[in-house]
Amino acid sequence: MKKIYLLSLICFLCLISCKNDEKIESVETESSFVNFNIDAVPYAKLSTYMFFTGDLKNLQPNGKVVPYEPASALFTDYALKKRFIWMPGGVKATYDTDDKILNFPLGTVLIKHFYYNTIQPGNTTKIIETRLMIKKSTGWIFAEYLWNDAQTEAELVTGSDFTSGSSKNITFKKETGENITTDYRIPSETECLACHKLDNKPIPIGVKPQNLNVSYNYQSGIKNQLQKLVEEGYLQSYPSNIVSTVNYKDTSKPLDIRLRSYLDINCAHCHQDNARCDYRAIRLSFNQTSNLSKLGVCVMADEPINPSLERIITPGNPAKSVMHFRLSSVNESNRMPLLGRTIVHDEGVELLQQWISSLNQTCP
Repeated sequence: MKKIYLLSLICFLCLISCKNDEKIESVETESSFVNFNIDAVPYAKLSTYMFFTGDLKNLQPNGKVVPYEPASALFTDYALKKRFIWMPGGVKATYDTDDKILNFPLGTVLIKHFYYNTIQPGNTTKIIETRLMIKKSTGWIFAEYLWNDAQTEAELVTGSDFTSGSSKNITFKKETGENITTDYRIPSETECLACHKLDNKPIPIGVKPQNLNVSYNYQSGIKNQLQKLVEEGYLQSYPSNIVSTVNYKDTSKPLDIRLRSYLDINCAHCHQDNARCDYRAIRLSFNQTSNLSKLGVCVMADEPINPSLERIITPGNPAKSVMHFRLSSVNESNRMPLLGRTIVHDEGVELLQQWISSLNQTCP
């Protein structure tokens, strides 16, 4: 009885603290102390949700806040990422197809932190931003939080006062030992929608079965991520024959599968039907790119750049391929992806270069 009383007291104090901060009624949810009122979110402060225990900067997830990681990660100026899923009690996501996001219930929150652990000087760790996608009755909404320099709190900046986004000057060290200085871009809500848009509605990108059907090292041990969601009560079921993407860094995998996985996570959300770049000639979703023409092989460029770049992919010749040119550029008029990066992803460009060089077919 004492233990039950003590637990109840802790819950009560936590909820009162959050209520004082937001002036709203908090909602206690099944077997976790997450503070979530779907009619009141997004909150002004990240800490109010109580997704994490202890010092906020440690990102130690609270009960039922489940970490996840797609097989291949979206490149964002070499930022590291920590991702989590939380759902209210009594609801579950369902499987649709391998290449469509899970059908998440109302109240689902997808949490994504962007940070560096080699900020100069001193190789310090610094969280730059946290992005939430929250599923409300009207659909998915964005909530962008900027961290303070003390790393004690992240404040909400999404909304009418943040229409142009912002930038943060940072210097970090790459794995190669090279120091990089850049103006890290923190997107506006409009910029978020540019990439997270399908049928003119906001939608998540990475939480597809094809991307989650890989193992993750949880505190309790290594487990398939979809199976973990089933065990947590977050997913009803999933098929055993999912055609999955791979980690593009894994050189034990076939070169073409690595390249297709890279393009899927970095480019396919725009280069698909009813998305931002649906007018382009290529379709880069993993389930389509076994067809080389979808990747742009021997396909004439749909807009002129210069006479030497006639085709999106010229087999055996990266220097005459539009895709290689765009991935190698930082010019806002030429680079791809257009948003999400200010510097070149050297490893991604090298992967594309290797793949183009391996092609030996002749274009008509």
